[in-house]
Amino acid sequence: MIRRIFYSVPLLTLSMASFAAPQLSQYTAIRVQKANELALKEQFQPAIQVLDSIESSREYDTAYVERMLGVFYWQAGNAKQAISHLSQAVNSHQLEDEAGWATERMLADLLMTHQEYQQAIPHYRQLTKNVPQGKKVDEVWMRLAQAHYQLEQWPEVLSTLTQYQKYQPINKVPTLSLKLGAEMALERWKAAIPTLEALISLEPDKFSWWRQLVGLQLQTKQYGKALDTLALAKLKKFPLKDSDLRLLAQLYAQRGIPERAAMVLGELPDANSDIKLITQQAVYWQQAKEWDSAIESWQLAAKHDSKYQWNLAELLLQQGQYQSAIAALEQVKDADKQRQVLLAKARAHYKLDNLDKALVEAKQAHNIKHSEESENWIKFLTNLRKTQQGVDS
Repeated sequence: MIRRIFYSVPLLTLSMASFAAPQLSQYTAIRVQKANELALKEQFQPAIQVLDSIESSREYDTAYVERMLGVFYWQAGNAKQAISHLSQAVNSHQLEDEAGWATERMLADLLMTHQEYQQAIPHYRQLTKNVPQGKKVDEVWMRLAQAHYQLEQWPEVLSTLTQYQKYQPINKVPTLSLKLGAEMALERWKAAIPTLEALISLEPDKFSWWRQLVGLQLQTKQYGKALDTLALAKLKKFPLKDSDLRLLAQLYAQRGIPERAAMVLGELPDANSDIKLITQQAVYWQQAKEWDSAIESWQLAAKHDSKYQWNLAELLLQQGQYQSAIAALEQVKDADKQRQVLLAKARAHYKLDNLDKALVEAKQAHNIKHSEESENWIKFLTNLRKTQQGVDS
């Protein structure tokens, strides 16, 4: 959505000296002076009536009166009439130099204020030419960029800001925001990154800039920088959403820091109730070789769903906790895993020196499906038991 921009309109200064301009007839000058005196007392309607009563065949007089009518109508709060009279003054091409430039500037600003952006653009373009000494043309380029922005004319926004940059650096939030909006709309992701970085330096407490920067860094596959940005945002205690924390965990894991990934997931409100989060934490802890934490996570997962008893049992076996592993294996209900479960139990019993139980488990596994693995276990355990029996006898 395009953000509307509101503008202040500079009041044209109608000095007493301007009434005596050599181009203005004495007849018109007297009435203009009277109208100005009324306007200074904020009697705008009487001042307008005085100007409306002027009848002159001189083009300059007419243009001058139209300009004053535009100013007074604006002061009286009638923008529509102000725009109409100022347009007539500008289109007459009778007002020159500073007076003409200031009149066209007021007309352009009024059009902008009332969202007549397309009509304002040619006036701002004209204002950038033959600028009177002492007038700030950078403001005109800025307004022109804003008009193009409102019309979603993105290339024109950037080209106009390039002209603006000849007079002023683009180092303030309004100009940087315009630049960023155009770059994002044109999908110039790499160009938008330094723009966002500049905005963050100006408004470091605005989290939306940080979130956008992370998005652009991901878009340009700068995953390490995205991690650094999001981690710093977390360090600054910005209110990260659950999606931000999930992304941060993913980035930590991608960089090869699974323990940090697990810790970040653990901060989520449903870290101990969402089975996907629980199992992901378990995987991260296991990758980090934090065995105790991994076991705790698999135990919690198994409480939610018995299918994770197998993952728990595997890790318990690996860590030499054979009795606990057997208990976990007893809870595995998956029929497709029964042969693997029996072989795992055979291994656990063997480690606990329960050769008879181990052999029974191995034979049951072999009965389910003959395999080289189960056959080897049976041969190994049978020979070992014979050896032990021979020693005992």
